[in-house]
Amino acid sequence: QVTLVESGGGLVQPGGSLRLSCVAAGSYFSFGAMGWYRQAPGKSRELVAHITSGGTTHYADSVKGRFTISRGDAREAGYLQMNSLKPEDTAVYYCNADRGPSTRRGVHMYDYWGPGTQVTVSS
Repeated sequence: QVTLVESGGGLVQPGGSLRLSCVAAGSYFSFGAMGWYRQAPGKSRELVAHITSGGTTHYADSVKGRFTISRGDAREAGYLQMNSLKPEDTAVYYCNADRGPSTRRGVHMYDYWGPGTQVTVSS
């Protein structure tokens, strides 16, 4: 049974950077399309960034120009580089991924989720 695991969260000052990673545990897993979501206290979970199997990216307006989604060259992991962090970026961040390549276009949710990693932006 495959489980996704996020890492890289923590406490950072406004203007700082963090790089989140998402890897699979339990079985071989090739990252296809994937997304990063976040959920702040009292708010709904929202999409932050998405990448299709073919590499097309999509970002929430609130993070455009600051966050970058990517995968490892061997598709062994997924990443979210977060720069110029703001207090409003504080949330639990979740990795969501599809297993293997796909020709599917657009933003979707997939079967595999991680438990989340806390990101806190505060001075």
